[in-house]
Amino acid sequence: MTGLFVNTNRSMGSFSRVARIAAIGLLAVTLAGCDMFGAPKVKEETIIPPETLYAAAIKDMDNQRYVTAVANLEKLERQHPYSDYTEKAKLMQVYGNYRVGKFDEAILAADRYVALYPTNKEVPYVLYLKGNAYFAQIKDITRDQQISKDAIDTYTLLIANYPKSEYAKDAKEKILVAYDQMAGKEMSVGRYYLGNGQYAAAINRFQAVTEQFQTSTHIEEALYRLTEANLALGLVGEAQTAAAVLGHNYPASSWYKQAVTLLQKQGLAPQMNEGSKLATLKRG
Repeated sequence: MTGLFVNTNRSMGSFSRVARIAAIGLLAVTLAGCDMFGAPKVKEETIIPPETLYAAAIKDMDNQRYVTAVANLEKLERQHPYSDYTEKAKLMQVYGNYRVGKFDEAILAADRYVALYPTNKEVPYVLYLKGNAYFAQIKDITRDQQISKDAIDTYTLLIANYPKSEYAKDAKEKILVAYDQMAGKEMSVGRYYLGNGQYAAAINRFQAVTEQFQTSTHIEEALYRLTEANLALGLVGEAQTAAAVLGHNYPASSWYKQAVTLLQKQGLAPQMNEGSKLATLKRG
């Protein structure tokens, strides 16, 4: 019985060693399996010559395939950051993103280009595209007009630094449109306050139009609304001045006729009060 017990113990020891070896083997296979059957290895990007990528981008641009063109330009930058084509690629990305309506990307690309090549002859064009990217996003007057301000700031920078640029004339015209949008926003809020009897708040809005947006199409109505709101507050002198300034600058305006009628109902007439801020708007 004793001998049999010893032999059994040895057999168990041998089995234990075999089990350990099998377990190690299984672990190795498992680890190998993770390596073999786990996440696939990332395929390395094929390097394409910069001139080939640039030529492909040009062809895509010519065929109005701007998304594909931008993708090739980005690849060019990524694969050949020090290539002679990189500068052109950055410029074309501004245009490509603008054309497909990716305005935020166009603005970022424009900023990047100007930062890297501030003295390049293409900077006026890049600033023009950046301004256009803002301009294209201008919302109606009921919305926030920060985009309008950004467009104005960009166009103003272009005009100030490159007054003889071929883009300056169009930039000036678009500034007027953007100013009109900002003035329209002020008028919209001012009318709201006026309709709710918040006359002082309304006056602040209308006065902002007369002071900041004198070239806007809203200036005549703003002066009329100032006549109306000041009368409502009993500020007769300010009301008369607003109407007088309106009549001096826009005598044929329908808004002036309404202002005169409004004053006449209270036995008043337009009269210039030189102590008023509005008196400085008198022209000619």
